[in-house]
Amino acid sequence: MLKTDLKHITTEEEFQNTLHQNENVMVCCGRMGPMCIPVYGVMEELEAEYTHVAFRDMEFDGPIGHLIRNLPECRSFAGLPFTVYFKNGKVAKATSSIQNMEQVTTILDKEFEKVPA
Repeated sequence: MLKTDLKHITTEEEFQNTLHQNENVMVCCGRMGPMCIPVYGVMEELEAEYTHVAFRDMEFDGPIGHLIRNLPECRSFAGLPFTVYFKNGKVAKATSSIQNMEQVTTILDKEFEKVPA
């Protein structure tokens, strides 16, 4: 299990339920390594501000990591983490490697329309 404060997706059922029960979902599929940990941190920071987005993590090498790894949008990715943004259950955007706060918020604001506070 990943050591983050995010909700973890550990089964295919949780993955499917998350996509069906939330219009906007950001899933970071990675490990506890130097490229992934900063992305988890950004997600943890943004949870309170982006309440219309479900932030989740998933183990890259876990039994269901293939659900992200095998997405057509991720097939050419080489660097961890694989981060996928889902809108209404469909892939809206997918990125790989480390991302900072500005990069993540730019995608969130574009793909999920920022909700005014």
